[in-house]
Amino acid sequence: TEWMVPYAASRPRDPMVGPDGRVWFVGQRSDYVAYFDPASEDFTKFDLDAGAGPHNVIVAEDGTVFYSGNRASHIGALDPETGEITKYMMPDDRARDPHTLVFDSQGDIWFTVQQGNFIGKLWRDSGEIRLVEAMAVDGGRNRSSRPYGIVLDSQDRPWIALFNTNHIGTVDPETFELVTYELPENALPRRIGITSDDIVWYGDWTRGTLGRLDPETGEVREFPLPSGERARPYAVAVDDADRVWVVETGV
Repeated sequence: TEWMVPYAASRPRDPMVGPDGRVWFVGQRSDYVAYFDPASEDFTKFDLDAGAGPHNVIVAEDGTVFYSGNRASHIGALDPETGEITKYMMPDDRARDPHTLVFDSQGDIWFTVQQGNFIGKLWRDSGEIRLVEAMAVDGGRNRSSRPYGIVLDSQDRPWIALFNTNHIGTVDPETFELVTYELPENALPRRIGITSDDIVWYGDWTRGTLGRLDPETGEVREFPLPSGERARPYAVAVDDADRVWVVETGV
């Protein structure tokens, strides 16, 4: 069953179901946060400031909606009852494009900053943001690692796809030390998932495989996707039976 989003050419993306069953999403091109009510089949839109460029949205248990202001250096918190928005600005000008958000078990938010090359955490109660720089070292030169997809394991440790490298990274929640795990040569992980045994799964954007990283041993196994190198795997999700779902966008 499909419903046409009534906001033309707005690039709706990243749907998430809230605790009340409403389906939230953002309009990346038209600067809005919106929801769809499956019961009434109605859409409701909240306009953001021009140029916000929302990329990702997550919904807290209390109904607060958080979006990444990908073109405006902030994470926004929307109160759906009042429409009021609180902005949490990035503490470093280089962290200009908050990208993907995820809650930890305490309701605080870990996130990636793709072009700015940071991994960050936002504490909801205080509004504090802490950033970890994630530049990659290539032949003695620092270059962009482009932190992209992010998931949390059972210990609230974030795992991050470093999309411009053949590495997956993790950050120690206590020390904020960044540690990386090497994948096969030329691999480019984009989105990742994690199963209940804390195994990390990733789609290899360039080589058309689904990869499996065991953080305990560092061992990597790969499984060719049906479309091979043309697959261009993007979104990865894990369901409640630990099945790994992945989309092929190249075909």
